[in-house]
Amino acid sequence: MKDFDDILANVEDQDRGAEMELRNPATGEPTGLKLTLAGPDSLTQRRSRLQMSDELAELARADGTVAAEEREKAAIASLARCVLRWQIIQSGKELACNHANIVRLLSVAWVREQVDAFAGNRANFMAGAQ
Repeated sequence: MKDFDDILANVEDQDRGAEMELRNPATGEPTGLKLTLAGPDSLTQRRSRLQMSDELAELARADGTVAAEEREKAAIASLARCVLRWQIIQSGKELACNHANIVRLLSVAWVREQVDAFAGNRANFMAGAQ
């Protein structure tokens, strides 16, 4: 990146997303299940982080704390809002890409870990970085 316009263009690129393929957590083999995610500098991720902050503020107890389970739910919902589209098969049929289904998929710890790692890695969203 040599120019401020390059930086701004990359933010737009990150909003278009990058595709990742889930890998079997035991073997590392590709599963064929693919998600397209917005990048860490995208407006999509920014809005999602802000929404999560608002949600956590609403969930806060009188002492300012939020239960761990509620924090985890908010984090999963935030990550789910960064999934732009997917190619996910369930019982031989393509599963609708909607917030409820994305949250259900991300509730599986190894899936969430892979998606979160990919979504937070700027190299996945910058031309020539991979």
